[in-house]
Amino acid sequence: MHVKKGCGLPGLSSLWAPEVMAGERGPLLLLTLSLGLASAQKTLEEVPVQSGFDAQKVEGRWLTIQLATSHTHLVSPEDPLRLALHSIWTRDRDLEFVLFWTGEGVCKGVNITVHPTGLQGQYQGSFEGGGSMFIRFVSTDYRSLILYVWFEDAGEVTSLLALLARRVFGDPKWLGKYQKYIREFQLQEAPAFNLDAQCSPPTAYARANS
Repeated sequence: MHVKKGCGLPGLSSLWAPEVMAGERGPLLLLTLSLGLASAQKTLEEVPVQSGFDAQKVEGRWLTIQLATSHTHLVSPEDPLRLALHSIWTRDRDLEFVLFWTGEGVCKGVNITVHPTGLQGQYQGSFEGGGSMFIRFVSTDYRSLILYVWFEDAGEVTSLLALLARRVFGDPKWLGKYQKYIREFQLQEAPAFNLDAQCSPPTAYARANS
């Protein structure tokens, strides 16, 4: 299961439907459950972006070190569903986020493609029904990365903040910087998940490692 470039993504409001069975949940629902949904304490324009951002330098494997959200009950360690960012790759001017998810005995790879907005370090994608997703690379030295994801659907805005690193033991300096943003955005910490590539990888990962 993967979201191909140019394909619309499901409406964000449908991701919260309680009657949807685990096997029927789309990739973005799993992303929501794993990464969490943070209340939009700041407008998108107020979120900083890394100066001189170079997309090619963020290519490769990333581990999720910390997550922040205002809905911690959605990110439960007991939840059998798991989705985690594996890597980021450039495709022309687009970015592809490669994720792996497991649940109900299923293990699959997922591609999520976002497109440049024309502003440095900022990307966007769209959902069916008119919803939007925006991504900002807040700060990075290309060994550590603070990523901000902003969703809008049917007039409702949600967001999340993630600290990523190339290694399991991240740089304490970056953890301190990340925690400063948590306080500034008034978010709550949530469990972070990482999955090894133990299932069939999506197209982007396969191409990058061929």
